Amino acid sequence: MPATQIREITPASRLENVRYAIRDLACIADEVAKQGHKILPLNVGDPNVFDFETPAHLIEAVYGAMRDNKNGYSPSSGIKPALDAIRGEAARKGIGSVQDVFVTSGVSETVDICLTALLNPGDNLLTPCPDYPLYSAVLAKLEIGLNTYYLNEKDGWQPDLDDIRKKITPRTRGIVLINPNNPTGSVCTRGMLEEIAELARRHNLIIFADEIYDKLIIDDDAHVAMAAVAPDVPVITFGGLSKNYLAPGWRIGWGIASGEASAIKPYLEGVNKLLRARLCANHPEQYAIAAALDGPQNHLIDVKRKLRSRRDLTMRWCAETPRVSCVAPRGAFYAYPSVDIPEGDDVFVTELIRQKHVMVVHGSGFGQRPGTNHFRIVFLPDEKTLTAAYGAIGDFLRERYG
Repeated sequence: MPATQIREITPASRLENVRYAIRDLACIADEVAKQGHKILPLNVGDPNVFDFETPAHLIEAVYGAMRDNKNGYSPSSGIKPALDAIRGEAARKGIGSVQDVFVTSGVSETVDICLTALLNPGDNLLTPCPDYPLYSAVLAKLEIGLNTYYLNEKDGWQPDLDDIRKKITPRTRGIVLINPNNPTGSVCTRGMLEEIAELARRHNLIIFADEIYDKLIIDDDAHVAMAAVAPDVPVITFGGLSKNYLAPGWRIGWGIASGEASAIKPYLEGVNKLLRARLCANHPEQYAIAAALDGPQNHLIDVKRKLRSRRDLTMRWCAETPRVSCVAPRGAFYAYPSVDIPEGDDVFVTELIRQKHVMVVHGSGFGQRPGTNHFRIVFLPDEKTLTAAYGAIGDFLRERYG
């Protein structure tokens, strides 16, 4: 008889530092929902959960590809119509010196592949604080210690250049710039982009420009692409269908590699090794890329109208609510209020779910300056839902903190 296995199979120790605050809160919400309570979700940036729909011409493009049996593997970098459309989008964004483009399973995979291809043990990468937690999760998986630079709340959440300068070490390989930013909704000025580009030149850094929300500038200001400001600097620009084109579940993202060819080509050989090793991104969904980038953009008019109204409602609530203040977001669909409370923001959001059944994400899940507390609001829900949620949060603040 075979022996009974009784020893635990333990996970790798490097996973101890992997956190994903946005999804981790779902466990608490599930407990509350099992008690019969309806949860008001202001935590996950999924437009399709609310009153936003994927444009019909994208769906038709994918359906046509499936019907035409484009259901096998694609080339590792992506199908030619998609790559051509991405190059056209790069040109519209003012990005010259494009050296490569590639399609991935969402920007999450773009980030994973690009960081894995770059970093050796002992290296570091500058990431914003606060930031989208995917970056710290990938770095933890790679066993790369965090090297974060602050965003300055007093300056509209622009990157703190002095802090960036202090954090650059001989082992710093690159810098991540999320613009528009998640979780703050800030948008970088051209002057700020030029300053960051100059630091990259001086210290031989690659810039990862996460621009997944670049068409969701709420007040119709122009978005300036990092790579357009610095055509000589190695830049990987991240984009995708998830946010601008309301198709997060399709998991289609891409990277645009630009900069001086001699500087970036060796690194791109490593990126393409990893692209080949994982075979390809979703094949039929790639046929939506050209339809999205080269087709009608009419859906954005209604999307931005809704976001503007819901952003303004959010800001009115922040201004009228004791203990809360907020820098007005200019892009994406997030607000990142500061909250004046005598306990951690992780306790605040946990008790808010349990007592008022409203889900927001604690600022410490994204990173923040010591001594501050924040929470992230996703203002995608309709005005009625937002009003109910904000009323519940206001009641919670009064009842718990006076």
